[in-house]
Amino acid sequence: MKHKLSITIDEKAVFDILKTIESGKFRNKSHFVEFAVKRLLEEENG
Repeated sequence: MKHKLSITIDEKAVFDILKTIESGKFRNKSHFVEFAVKRLLEEENG
């Protein structure tokens, strides 16, 4: 089950995220954030 989440993020980070999405690697902002969070948690938790 997915949950809606609202965040505030630096303008430069948003710009970089949108450029990455436009390159075709991610479907949308949610896909990008979900990927990034999973990657960070894997690194933190081994």
